[in-house]
Amino acid sequence: MTDNIIIRLLEKSKEAFILAIEIYNKPSIKYRVEGFSFFICNAWELMLKAKMILSLGNESIYYKDNPNRTISLENCIQKIFTNNKDPLRINLEKIIELRNTCTHFIVEEYEMVYIPLFQACVFNFIEKMQDFHNIDMTESIPPNFLTLTVSMNTLDSNEIRAKYPKEVADKLIGVSNSLSPIIDENNHHFAIRIDHHYYITKDINKASVVVGINNNADADIKIVKEIKDPNDTHKYPCKKCVSEINNHLKRLNININFNSNSFDMFCKYYKIKENIKFCYTNKTFSYPTYQYSSQTVEFIVNEIKKDPDNIIQNLKNQLKNKSTPGAKEF
Repeated sequence: MTDNIIIRLLEKSKEAFILAIEIYNKPSIKYRVEGFSFFICNAWELMLKAKMILSLGNESIYYKDNPNRTISLENCIQKIFTNNKDPLRINLEKIIELRNTCTHFIVEEYEMVYIPLFQACVFNFIEKMQDFHNIDMTESIPPNFLTLTVSMNTLDSNEIRAKYPKEVADKLIGVSNSLSPIIDENNHHFAIRIDHHYYITKDINKASVVVGINNNADADIKIVKEIKDPNDTHKYPCKKCVSEINNHLKRLNININFNSNSFDMFCKYYKIKENIKFCYTNKTFSYPTYQYSSQTVEFIVNEIKKDPDNIIQNLKNQLKNKSTPGAKEF
């Protein structure tokens, strides 16, 4: 009987998870935030209750003083993720807060604020479904559909205040301001940040947006060279970078032996250490040290995804050919 309950809970959990992804990625649906938050919370609740039954017995999912009523998602989270500082737990608690305020405050612009949390929540669910129940969600939904669509708009406080009543505008801006420092303080289990970086280039072929300089324009613009701390922009040493790449590959169900030697091959072949976007070189000491950005992780994972079975061997062959005098690269 218990096994049947667990199976039913997990089947419903998978269905709710797929619905959350489909709703968020469907362009014709305007209220994607509400739909996603409702179904992703439902997916987590069903999955965690299955875990509790498995570990603690059937009675664990019911209130002791009311055996006809099952406990809430908040209660499940507290029982399974006992560390209240765990970024995964904080992520879920923030999304539950969002779900609980959907009726009164949610507008389309909320997706600009919550997309980093939503994307992390998707990957967290896949990881825990595998850890707790040995279920691979990529068998139910292809890995390329697990990336949520991203709005290219930015949140402009003045536009929000002009567009919405004061209560709604204050709530949205307040949530945005409160989440930003928490995102900075936590890891990828809390939020997967999407940043847009703009650079001025004279080569139009390298440009994604074309701008002009007009001395007679009403509005002024300045090109500012901002000093940034490499500990923020390039925060991964080699070992940590390899660990992050393996975490991403695990979530994508890509099983390859990626280690520091593999990472070194990528660096050499793609000249990662020469690219300031990917690598910061600290020349303070007699021997340089290197720190890598999150873009490095994303770049290498994307390259591996193209041909996971052969890419490591192909890189070995290419680098060997380059080091052989008279060798020809194909």
